[in-house]
Amino acid sequence: MSDIIELENQQETKKNLYDYQLADLNRIFEVFDNSKDNFNLLYQLPTGGGKTVIFSEIVRRYIQNHNKKVVILTHRIELCKQTSKMLTSFEVKNKVINSKVKELPDQDQYKCFVAMVETLNNRLNDKKLKLDDVGLVIIDEAHYNSFRKLFKFFEKCLILGVTATPLSSNIKLPMKDNYDKLIVGDDISTLIKNGFLAQAEMYNFDVELNTLKIGINGDYTVKSSEALYTNAHMLGKLMFAYEEMSKGKKTLIFNNGINTSKEVYYTFKRAGYNIRHLDNTCSKQERKEILKWFKNTPDGILTSVSILTTGFDEPTVESVILNRATRSLTLYFQMIGRGSRILDNKDKFMVLDLGNNVVRFGPWNQPVDWQHIFRYPDMYLDNIRNDEDIERDFVYVMPDSIRRKFKKSKDIDFDMKAEYNDAVGKGLKSFTAIERSIEQHSQICIDNSETIQEARAMTKLLTDDIGYRIKQYGYCIMNSTQNYKDWLMDEYVRRLRLSFNGKF
Repeated sequence: MSDIIELENQQETKKNLYDYQLADLNRIFEVFDNSKDNFNLLYQLPTGGGKTVIFSEIVRRYIQNHNKKVVILTHRIELCKQTSKMLTSFEVKNKVINSKVKELPDQDQYKCFVAMVETLNNRLNDKKLKLDDVGLVIIDEAHYNSFRKLFKFFEKCLILGVTATPLSSNIKLPMKDNYDKLIVGDDISTLIKNGFLAQAEMYNFDVELNTLKIGINGDYTVKSSEALYTNAHMLGKLMFAYEEMSKGKKTLIFNNGINTSKEVYYTFKRAGYNIRHLDNTCSKQERKEILKWFKNTPDGILTSVSILTTGFDEPTVESVILNRATRSLTLYFQMIGRGSRILDNKDKFMVLDLGNNVVRFGPWNQPVDWQHIFRYPDMYLDNIRNDEDIERDFVYVMPDSIRRKFKKSKDIDFDMKAEYNDAVGKGLKSFTAIERSIEQHSQICIDNSETIQEARAMTKLLTDDIGYRIKQYGYCIMNSTQNYKDWLMDEYVRRLRLSFNGKF
């Protein structure tokens, strides 16, 4: 019987919905049909799952069944335009309330209005604009707290909040305080399995985040992020990650700070790569031109700040680079979600993580207990892994492209902790472990070189391996201050290069 009902629903729908979208839509209407007029419902569905399609069909059916008006709220002008266009494809006549709209003399001609939250708030507070007979309010990207200020104007309406991550952007204002119930849609792994999202191939690179500071919003500050991600070492690591894994692919790079994004742009431009930079200071025309260029450039690289985390849909993205650390679960999912759209010739994409984000939050496609996070956000936030623990647990694995350069060496592994314990256990100085490490690195460079110049050049390929060993040694002797590690890195490389003398 349920199959017949779904078939009838599909025939009524102007634009076909997938089975999982229809199922969620029916669950939402079931809650509303059995609730009082001022019920607030929250609906979660992953980025790329089609939230706008679902709530456009909800609007169509609600107007058809109740003959009342619907207001849709967004936080960005681009989302207003996209939402209006989608509603029109569902044959819902709608009007966008933007900064040019001061009054609504024609409001009786429309049953649906799309508005930016700030614009509508200003109009309603100024009492220049009044919306009559509104029965349903839909809030897109509902985790943003700016929408709360409008709730007082719609106290007798049904409210549907829609989000991929039901975790408030303000830790002091949990979503459970504004919504009575949460409905959770299919998770990412289910959408991948059923062919609605692309599979992410995730790679993380070792980075030290001990210089990052956490701001009052609970995330890393732009100032401390830019100090770290604009230094030559991190820019070099980003370039290596791109050339190792993403070279030639259409790539999005996310940064925390405009200066970082510009430094990334200059670094890649000097190396001859096809790259553009985009931030919120770009004009509307510049943004339009840059996004058009990105769409039409197969090997294009677009470096940006958070401007592309919402309201941006480019299915041809093949690689996403997280050139930043974040403690925001929402931002983590939004950034990766930019690459998750499927195409006929695309069922997977790449994620390169230079911010320990995958270790902090877990793989993008792993199940998340959103009901628990919705009910107990403080507990979730308190249990996010700290950076020191993440760094201690990191195990360096030499990338394949570097390993091939040392192909004549059968074994390149070195257990610093075991060597330290062995040296101390035999009554030797702890620095013996470092000397043994230098000796092993020296041997693999010699084994794979014809001249002393080649051997010295190969030491640059070992930078990350050396850094990892030094960090492990620092944990052993309980001295991991940055000054000491910097000194030891210089001393290690100096001794390594000297070790080749007389060997050729």
